[in-house]
Amino acid sequence: MASKQQYDESSFRVLKGLEPVRERPGMYTRTDSPAHIIQEVIDNAADEALAGFARKIHVTLHPDGSVSVADDGRGIPVGLHPDEGVPVVVLAFTQLHAGGKFDKRSGNSAYAFSGGLHGVGVSVTNALSTRVEVEVKRDGKRWCIDFAHGGQTIGELRAEGECGRQRGTRVRVWPDARYFESPKVPMAELERLLRSKAVLLPGVAVQLDIEHSEGISSKTWNYPDGLAGYLRELAGDLGTVAPIFTGEKYAAHNDPAFAPGEGAAWALTWFEQTLPSESYVNLIPTVAGGTHESGLRAGVFEALKSFIDHHALLPRGVKLQQDDVCAKMSFVLSTRLLDPQFQGQVKEKLNSREAVKLVSTQVRDPFEIWLNNHVDAGRAIADLAVKQALARQKNAQKVEKKKSSGVAVLPGKLSDCESTDIAENELFLVEGDSAGGSAKMARDKETQAILPLRGKVQNAWEIDPDRLFANAEIHDIAVALGVDAHGPGDTPDLSSLRYGKVIIMSDADVDGAHIQTLLLTLFFRHFPKLIDSGHVYVAQPPLYRIDIPAQGKKRPARRLYALDEGELTAIRDRLGKEGVRADAIEVGRFKGLGEMNPEQLRETTMAVATRRVLPVHVRGGAENDTRKMFTLLMGKGEAASRRAWMEAKGDTVEADL
Repeated sequence: MASKQQYDESSFRVLKGLEPVRERPGMYTRTDSPAHIIQEVIDNAADEALAGFARKIHVTLHPDGSVSVADDGRGIPVGLHPDEGVPVVVLAFTQLHAGGKFDKRSGNSAYAFSGGLHGVGVSVTNALSTRVEVEVKRDGKRWCIDFAHGGQTIGELRAEGECGRQRGTRVRVWPDARYFESPKVPMAELERLLRSKAVLLPGVAVQLDIEHSEGISSKTWNYPDGLAGYLRELAGDLGTVAPIFTGEKYAAHNDPAFAPGEGAAWALTWFEQTLPSESYVNLIPTVAGGTHESGLRAGVFEALKSFIDHHALLPRGVKLQQDDVCAKMSFVLSTRLLDPQFQGQVKEKLNSREAVKLVSTQVRDPFEIWLNNHVDAGRAIADLAVKQALARQKNAQKVEKKKSSGVAVLPGKLSDCESTDIAENELFLVEGDSAGGSAKMARDKETQAILPLRGKVQNAWEIDPDRLFANAEIHDIAVALGVDAHGPGDTPDLSSLRYGKVIIMSDADVDGAHIQTLLLTLFFRHFPKLIDSGHVYVAQPPLYRIDIPAQGKKRPARRLYALDEGELTAIRDRLGKEGVRADAIEVGRFKGLGEMNPEQLRETTMAVATRRVLPVHVRGGAENDTRKMFTLLMGKGEAASRRAWMEAKGDTVEADL
């Protein structure tokens, strides 16, 4: 007998130091490549520059796969921490949630604005590297320390000579290939990151050196025009609708809503075609956007809307939306937040709610002033926004089937059949989720598909064909069938039809009859070729269940079903002639398909051998009469005619109330 897994106090394991990172690296960084753990080191150098203490950032790619990042900032402190009793540089690289970027509001932080939140940045870099070397130039001395085996081995902090007045930090990292899908840092991503640092840090030189057998190749980034120059480079040869609008605005010391220094710098303009935008928070690239981008769009929208209203540029009947204004807008946005909140450790998306109000407030007034000082540019932007609004309103009138990779996406609630033989396949359009669940269990999975419909399908008699698929149920029916909507005179392509029979299956009551009528209206009006080709059927579920007790050994108990009151009477008469006592017969009435168990539903309504289904046809020569009757019964403007018809024909109606 196999021994059972023991579960007691010894089963609990406490991960210490950097163990959590090595156990679950995906929680702390990207594992496709070492790009993010190198970015953490670069971000630290950039934070020194943002704080005003560094003027150079120098990155080197070495032939052995290691990467060095150097800056001329203040240098990581090397003295003993007052509480922990170990050098601060050791804490920075070996302890999670330790760093100099906390306590920002109390004034005890080394950085007012930084991307660091949790103090896990370079400690993650250390945990996922085979070796890390740190060199610090500070207080006239050059200090060195080495870490190996993912930070498990810590070398001695040693002073290796004098450095005079030089200062700064140099970190060399050997990423551990075991933790990454590819051991190499993507060159394009690294260059894009370094270029953005140069854009966002005016006056800071950013250099990349690549060492190889032929020597060293270098790249240096410098943008005298800042964000505007960077946006022009991104645009390339694309012409702008208006000049680039640049600006920056930060909260003052007496600002009641935001901390001093919080705010944004931006460069934005409009193009005839869409161009990607970029955004940053405290120099951290937010490739997935976030709340600061939402704030920029909100501020731009409000300013342009005010300009349009002031100059009466909006045509009657057009309602402007934010997407109309911002769809063709491209921007580079650099936001400063005292305490940013990101989505995940890799900081790809900003979640700080206050960033929406911060950025929109800082952008709105300067942009509105710029528009009123550049009226021609403002009119050009407004014209583009109005064109977008008109195109949106026009497209809203036309709803097409949802597609993915050029193929219509089958509805998620469709339980499809396994066979691809159109001659055998059947699609049941079932009233309600409850009946749909029973039908799924009752069906023959090989040839029968189930599409449950929620509620009553929209009356499609007067729906414009371009608006037909705005209704979710009609959209799902059309996608499941694989046939486009068409008119009576069209010759649609039925080669993509997925089912040979479309069977409407609804309750045997007034509501069920109404659903049948609505679906038949849909097919007759928008899919008439399916009716003409004999693909549409109506199921005939029974209204009554008759249980007959056993009559001796030769007559076991039986169960019969009656379609309606007339059949029930006929069955009673027949059983009476067979000698069955009337008081021994039990008659039950189904309230709906959902009341039937799968076995009953299969036997009475779905099994080919025992069910009853009616084919739907238009009587020969009665096309016009049928169309007139549908118009009378389903037309929105035919209420008076319907009333007169009911007064004249009401006595001939058989109603089950």
